Amino acid sequence: MDQPRTSAERALILRIPRPDEEAEFLRAHRATSPEVPSFLHYYHEGMPFRRYLEVLAERARGENLPPDHVPSTFLFAFVGARIVGRASIRHTLTDFLMRVGGHIGYVVVPEFRRQGYATEILRRSVQIAREELGIARILVTCDADNTGSIKVIEKNGGILENVVSVPDSAQPKRRYWIRTD
Repeated sequence: MDQPRTSAERALILRIPRPDEEAEFLRAHRATSPEVPSFLHYYHEGMPFRRYLEVLAERARGENLPPDHVPSTFLFAFVGARIVGRASIRHTLTDFLMRVGGHIGYVVVPEFRRQGYATEILRRSVQIAREELGIARILVTCDADNTGSIKVIEKNGGILENVVSVPDSAQPKRRYWIRTD
């Protein structure tokens, strides 16, 4: 097996938080949410943390899904005790996700950006999608002007298929495919 090349590769763990990690969870949420309101899927301010963890488990099993949602695995990227980002791995795609959202979405907490974490979060998410969900061809999208995400996706083997316009958005999306077979 290849040796980790960066500190991000050596240190990052992608997992669900434990119930005793609520304070770190809230810290990451507050640091990121003003800029990325969707940092925490399915979380509502004041929601009991244990309930949130139950909701994530339900969504991964495909239970109690909101309309137009698909089963998804939602994981947090930890380095030591700190949450540096998160990933959402969608098990299947709706027509909308096929055009705009893709299989994997990721966000890095602002103070940890430009340190290699996004590349590692996507790499490990692709591995989970392949090994645990059996997805052989993974769609990942990003805004056409997001040079950081473009580099992250391409470093992970993403091949640009096309750039599409998005209803109600001035910013087109770049659609990449990553093969895992």
